[in-house]
Amino acid sequence: MRCLAISLLAIAFASSVSAQQATSDRVGTGAASVSEGSNLPVEKIGSYDMVGITVYDAPEQTRTVRVDADGNIRLPMVQQHIKAAGLTPDDLEKAIATALIQENVLVDPIVTVSVVEYHSRSITVAGAVRTPTTFQATGSVTLLEAITRAGGLSENAGSVILVSHPPSISDDKSFSLTERIPAHALLSADDPAANYLLEAGDTVRVPEAGRFFVVGNVKHPGMFSITDGSESSVLKALAFSDGLDTYTGRTAYIYRIDGSGRKIEIPIEVKKILARKSPDVPLYANDMLYIPNSVGMRASAKALEIALGTGLGVAYLLLIYAR
Repeated sequence: MRCLAISLLAIAFASSVSAQQATSDRVGTGAASVSEGSNLPVEKIGSYDMVGITVYDAPEQTRTVRVDADGNIRLPMVQQHIKAAGLTPDDLEKAIATALIQENVLVDPIVTVSVVEYHSRSITVAGAVRTPTTFQATGSVTLLEAITRAGGLSENAGSVILVSHPPSISDDKSFSLTERIPAHALLSADDPAANYLLEAGDTVRVPEAGRFFVVGNVKHPGMFSITDGSESSVLKALAFSDGLDTYTGRTAYIYRIDGSGRKIEIPIEVKKILARKSPDVPLYANDMLYIPNSVGMRASAKALEIALGTGLGVAYLLLIYAR
C-alpha cells in the first residue's frame, strides 16, 4: 500500500514539472517571435511603426502589429482601439495591460513591447546634395550627419541650409517652422550650434546657389554662382570675369526681372565704382551685368547669346533682350 502511494506521488510530481516546462517553452517561443532583432533605440512610437507585443501565457495576443494611420493598434478579443502614437514602449505596455483587464480578457497580464521597425521618424534631405535621400531616424541625428548620408553638398550648393519642421512640432504660433543654417558655419565647425539636432519629420533642403551673368567687354564673360550669400556685387562680378577688357565708356547696365516679370534696366558708372568714387552696386540671382564697348552701345539678343555661348542662361537672355 505504501509503495502504491509513493508511486502515485512520483507520477503527480513528474506531471507537474512537465506542465511547467511546457508553459515555459510556450512563453519563451512567443517572446522570441516578436522581439528577435528588436534592438532599436527607444523612441516614441508613431503611425506606421511596427511594434512587437508579447503577452506571457497568452500566445494568441503575442504578435507584431503595425500602428495605423490614426496612431492606434488592435488586438484579438479587444474591442477598443489602443492608442500607440506618442507613447514609449513602456507606456504602450501599460495601455495594453489596462485594455486586457478592462475587457476581461486577462486578469493580471504581463506585457512587453518593442519597436521592430520605425516608419514615422523620416528625415528628408533634398536640393543641392549629391544623393537626395529619405531615411528613418533612430536615436539622435544631427544636421551634418543627415547631409553626410546624402553624400554631402553638391558643387552648386548655396550658402544657406534650410531645416523645415512639421507643423505639429509646436503649438506656439510664434515658433519658426524653418531654420536657416549658414553652410560655412556648419562645415567649418566654427559654430557648434549650427550642427542642428534634427527631429522626426524634419526636411533639410539645400537651395542651389543663385547665378548671375557678366557679358560684354570683359576678359571672360559667363555665368557665375553667388557663393557667399543671397547677393553679389559689380566689383565681385568684374573679379570673377577677370576684369574689363578694352572698355572706354563710363556707363554699364544691370538687367533684372522684378517680381511682376517686368524687365528693369539699371545704368551704373563702372569707372566711378572702380575708383571708389561711387558705392559698389549689389547683384542678385539672375541679374545680368552688361559692359558695352563704348558709350551708348547696347547688345542685341544674338550678340549676348554668342557672348555666353549656347549653355545655361541663353533662354533667359533671349527673354530679356528680345525686342
